[in-house]
Amino acid sequence: MRISFLLVFIALAATAVAWVTVHAANQKPPAAGEVAPTFTLPSQDGSQISLASFRGKWVVLYFYPKDMTSGCTIEAHNFQRDLPLYEKQNAVILGVSLDTPDSHRKFCTKEGLTFRLLADQNHKVVDAYGSLGNFAGITIANRNTFLIDPAGKIARTWTKVEVRHHSEEVLAALAELKE
Repeated sequence: MRISFLLVFIALAATAVAWVTVHAANQKPPAAGEVAPTFTLPSQDGSQISLASFRGKWVVLYFYPKDMTSGCTIEAHNFQRDLPLYEKQNAVILGVSLDTPDSHRKFCTKEGLTFRLLADQNHKVVDAYGSLGNFAGITIANRNTFLIDPAGKIARTWTKVEVRHHSEEVLAALAELKE
């Protein structure tokens, strides 16, 4: 009986991984000039954050795999370090992963993050932005960033982001686009 259950579980897990892998491969991130997919998601404090509430501002919408991991921490620290520069450019930063609001709260508290981290546990926003991924059989958000203009259109996209200098890249693009 245990062996049958184990075999069924393994088969279901393999099917789920295959579906996510195939589904992720078929995704296409929105391109520059397209209207940014709208959303409302819970943040680390439990409040509901809507993209529409940031009309009139630039939005740096970045997707990342997992709270409390090294690459995600570096990326978040760099955005936090540069937050005053973004604010001077009338820009907000929103991070999105599949983690829970509670995980985001702990991550923000531990790392001193003051911008919003949004929980997309149902993968709807990650999917809409073509950022659903798979790492070693685990469903994650791929490390992609979208710069959304004040009118709600995608101004620039970055896929497979390299975290160390990404915030500087986004700031440079923002300055270039605002000229």
